Amino acid sequence: MELEGNWADSVNGSTGALMTANSNQLYPVPIGSNLALPALNFAQFLSPYFGVMFGKFATMTATSGDMNEFAHGKGDTQFLNLAFNINPTLLVTVPYSPLGAGVIVLPTKDPNEAIVSFLVAQSEGDAATSGFDDLYGDELTFAGEGRLRTGFFGLTGHQLVGGAYSNKEYTSIDQRVSFPLRGQTLAPEDGSWVVYYNFDQYFYETEKGSGRGVGLFGRFGASDGNPNLMQYFYSAGVGGKGFFSSRPHDQFGIGYYYLDVQSPTLQGPLQTRSFLRDEWGFEAFYNVALTPWMLLTPDIQVIGPSQKRRALDLVRRESVDTAVALGFRIQVIF
Repeated sequence: MELEGNWADSVNGSTGALMTANSNQLYPVPIGSNLALPALNFAQFLSPYFGVMFGKFATMTATSGDMNEFAHGKGDTQFLNLAFNINPTLLVTVPYSPLGAGVIVLPTKDPNEAIVSFLVAQSEGDAATSGFDDLYGDELTFAGEGRLRTGFFGLTGHQLVGGAYSNKEYTSIDQRVSFPLRGQTLAPEDGSWVVYYNFDQYFYETEKGSGRGVGLFGRFGASDGNPNLMQYFYSAGVGGKGFFSSRPHDQFGIGYYYLDVQSPTLQGPLQTRSFLRDEWGFEAFYNVALTPWMLLTPDIQVIGPSQKRRALDLVRRESVDTAVALGFRIQVIF
């Protein structure tokens, strides 16, 4: 079970970017102050190798969905920008908080060594609702992924591949990737698919398998390009955890992402007008452990946003330039 709330105004609408500068403020719903229950699910293993799960799933939590050692979560522990927390090409095809059921396979009995999962879920999913009113048999999302622990060069690493498909009818902008587009109607599209990959690999560990050291990470995603306007996604960076013996709880991350954006198809006389461009971004953070249970994180981001004009207005010509976001985060663990 997961309960979460959000009581703050967000900087996310000020950058002009598809990738939110503070992904933590997307949850449980991206707009307004709120309290919701995005996850209430159950899992039961029927053997050491095979289990089943069902209920309401928070698909972007820190323990599932495109897991990565150095770049994952909801912006509360590592990177703040959404682009480094999950592969964003998933966000159109896989809703955040759907009802669903699936299976878990552990090929070696150990989930830390290898884990495969498959989920069938509704194609609508709102953390603020139970989901039963949006449960339709002809609008489903099918998602599966596998993650394998590796030992290249005698150091810990992981390889992950996955994919998803939805037969829902979408508009060219849908799910969380929604922007106001004044006076225009978006063309409908049937179905959406995405495939994705990520890796993490330590190149220095304080001791083998300790989870402390410095390493590399990277992601790649590809989608249909319409209705999913994020056709290709790339990110790479360096991360570290507890690499100084005197600072075992500190973490850091430096990353760069690039998003190949396809402008949505419009209906009407402006259907050939392009109002989005490719997006890129850079982020660096350092978690300073003031105590083992309190972390202070200074963060800097430089973002080349996808929006060409403010509020996606096709009439005015107020351009959107490169954004710089400075932030601080305090995390209290109890």
